[in-house]
Amino acid sequence: MFPSSYRIYRVRVDPLAPLLQLADVGPAFVQARETVDAAMRHRALRRHGGQVAAEASLRAAVASSALEGNRYDLEEVRGGTVTDPVVQGALRVAESLGGLVDLWPRAPRQVLAKLHVLAARGVVHDHDLGRLTGGAERIDALAGLVAGNEETPPLLLAAVVHAELISLRPFAGPAGVVARAASRLTLIGRGFDPRGLVGVETGHLEREPEYVGSAGAYATGTPDGVRSWLRHYAAAVTAGAGVITEIGDEVLATV
Repeated sequence: MFPSSYRIYRVRVDPLAPLLQLADVGPAFVQARETVDAAMRHRALRRHGGQVAAEASLRAAVASSALEGNRYDLEEVRGGTVTDPVVQGALRVAESLGGLVDLWPRAPRQVLAKLHVLAARGVVHDHDLGRLTGGAERIDALAGLVAGNEETPPLLLAAVVHAELISLRPFAGPAGVVARAASRLTLIGRGFDPRGLVGVETGHLEREPEYVGSAGAYATGTPDGVRSWLRHYAAAVTAGAGVITEIGDEVLATV
């Protein structure tokens, strides 16, 4: 989706701008932004924001592991009875995001390796943790797109980060957990979701057939394929914003 010769330097012209001109993509992104903004005004966030954020993070981790094929009941995970290494890796990744936000735009390849170490520990051989299994050139291009990029709208950049990584699956084991986490880091770091409340993973899981299909369509590189993915991503963000409202209502009902 972008030149393979891209290198890490400050992006001054948005190379992804044409993607917003694909049919229905711009309006879908606007709707997602408006839905997130409305959810961020939920009154539970005034005094119980930390509680909402913790629950959103837990649900996102459970959804991300489910998308890797490792499905467990939310309450079982909350209760600490699930020892599945993919679930535990997704939880470690979710807990790490706040500490990686500042590093992500400065050293994206380093962050991707760190995310893989957290996600895949106990799943793949220790020697393979943090090591690419392929796609190094496209990972370099993606890193160049992420590093110092203040031009591409955050929602669009996050969508492309996710799609590139889920298409490449450049790490052994639960590479999808890494892709979804990198996308979330983009939304948080670029100010779209500074508190890390939007559990996009839950939106992907709610629309799982569409998630899988649109990711495959993106991998074809056709305009229609890319459009399919971007529209799905906007819908997943919209659904993730709805989870904020759901959690907020639940929190207020208990206080």
